[in-house]
Amino acid sequence: MREGLADYRSGRCTIPACLVGMARPRLRRAGLITGVVASSFPEPERQLYRLLRQEGGDAYSRYNALIRELVSFEQALDRRQYKTLKAESEKEK
Repeated sequence: MREGLADYRSGRCTIPACLVGMARPRLRRAGLITGVVASSFPEPERQLYRLLRQEGGDAYSRYNALIRELVSFEQALDRRQYKTLKAESEKEK
């Protein structure tokens, strides 16, 4: 994800940057993307698939595997944010 954030911020269209583009709303809410970004890729899902096809091999299977990893990351991020908010609200009591 770090590589993707760096690529995304600099406007490079890479596989990791496309994954960041797909997760942009959650990453922004989590504070991992702030301010103005160099560029956002239109239709990052299609860009990702195009890049995978250029690399050769089974683009479809690789695409699905990357999406599963991204969803897993997003869910872990959501759980972490929930725990942080819960802990903060308990401190205020």
